Parts: sequence; structure tokens; C-alpha cells
Amino acid sequence: MCAGKDHLMERTNEPVRILCVDDERNVLRALERIFLDDDYEIVTAASGQEGLDILEETGPFQVIISDYRMPVMNGVEFLKAVYDRWPETVRIVLSGYADAGAIVAAINEGHIYKFIPKPWNDEELRVTIQNCLERYFLLQRNRELLSELETANHALEEKVLQRTEQLELRNRVLEFSQGILGTLPVGVVGIDDAGMIALCNTKGMSILGGICKTILGGDVKHNCSSEFSALVSRIREEKKLDTTIQLNDKSWRVMGSLVTINDCEAAVAVFLEV
Repeated sequence: MCAGKDHLMERTNEPVRILCVDDERNVLRALERIFLDDDYEIVTAASGQEGLDILEETGPFQVIISDYRMPVMNGVEFLKAVYDRWPETVRIVLSGYADAGAIVAAINEGHIYKFIPKPWNDEELRVTIQNCLERYFLLQRNRELLSELETANHALEEKVLQRTEQLELRNRVLEFSQGILGTLPVGVVGIDDAGMIALCNTKGMSILGGICKTILGGDVKHNCSSEFSALVSRIREEKKLDTTIQLNDKSWRVMGSLVTINDCEAAVAVFLEV
């Protein structure tokens, strides 16, 4: 087995099959002899129609080698029919120099990979087949990767859509919750573990308006009165609190709790006017 073939077989367990089509039996035998030392399955056909029948019954083949001059269906016509039904195959046409002009003109029609003139050099033909196989398996791998990428992209799009729907739902719930919180007749204030006022409803805003320079996002220790700062410290120390304090010349019953939200210990205070 040649080194090029070894390299290919490292990437795929697919057996290598080559179809040779020529109306001259001695040419087919010559092609079979060239690949005796290679681990290829060589199948022969005496006409284009027989080649199509073989492809239909026992395909696929990675490489197809066809003579140009054959009765009824010439090589280019045969390879064009192959391309229409089995486009993944790598197609090679063999012919004498006298046919070179006609073959070159017809190469695009049959999507022919290479034209090899007769008589050929055996070693050069073997190298050409190795290159064909490299091309075949490379394109096959590219198709597999593109398919995997398409599948991954589809899965990612599905996840993004699901995540977007989840976020939209959470936003609606949050807006609904904030709307309800804002209409409550009691003040609700939440302070995170860094001492920042992270939550404050409408009533809470009116309560803190006279004792805090900055409310939402403000630091309690540096922006609020000492009375309110001391209240927050008591909630953190006692974890649960029910007391009455004076703020803005008014008496307030304060019910405080220390709650854990997303690994953050937040102090929550509910103010009821006494």
C-alpha cells in the first residue's frame, strides 16, 4: 500500500473503489495491473452504459477512469451522466493525443478532474490516483465539517432563541413585580452586601428622600443619615428586626430581614407609618 493511501486510511475506514471503463479489454487489464500492489478495489466495465449500471447496482466509487473513444456513449458523455447522479466522484478521462482538443473543450461539461493522454506513464497515473483520492476525502471531510457546523449553528440559534425568550419572560415578570412594588402603601428598601441601595419602591423614595443624598446606587454609609445607616447595621447583625424609629420627624415601624439573593446577603427594610 502506498504512503498516500496510508495517510488517507488514517482518516476514513471507507474502502477505496475505482471504476475503469474502456471498450478495449487489454486497456482494462493494463489498468488492473497498475494497481496490483495497492489496496484498491478495481472494477471494470466495457462501455459507458455498463459503467452506469455498475454504479447503480454496486456504487459508490471514489474515482472513475474512462476512455474517451467508445461506441454509443463516449467518455465525456458517460462522465457527464456520472456527474449528474454521483457528483462526489473524481472523474478522469483517457485518450490519444488526436482527441486532446475535443476533450479539453468538453472537460467542463463532464466536470472532469483530469485528462490523461495515452499511452500513459504507470507511476504518473498512480500518483494521479493518489491525488484524486486525497481530493475526494478532503472534499468529503469538508462536507462533513460544514454539516457539523450547520448543525452546531442551528443548535446555537435554538439556544439563543430559548435564552432570549427566557430573558423576555424574566423582564416581563420583573416589570410586573416592580409595578406592583411601586404601588404598595409601604416603603420597601433593599441594600446589597456592599452597602449599596439596590431596591427602593415609590414610597421608599419619599421616605429616603430627606435622609439620603443618593438613593438608588448610593452607598448607605456615605450618602445617608447616621440613623438609617445604624438601622441597616442592626438588620445585618440581628438578621430579623421589628422596631420603631424616627425619620423625617415621623415615626415608622420598620420590619427588617437579612435575605440571600444570588449568593448576596441583602438587608431588606419595610417601612410602615405609625
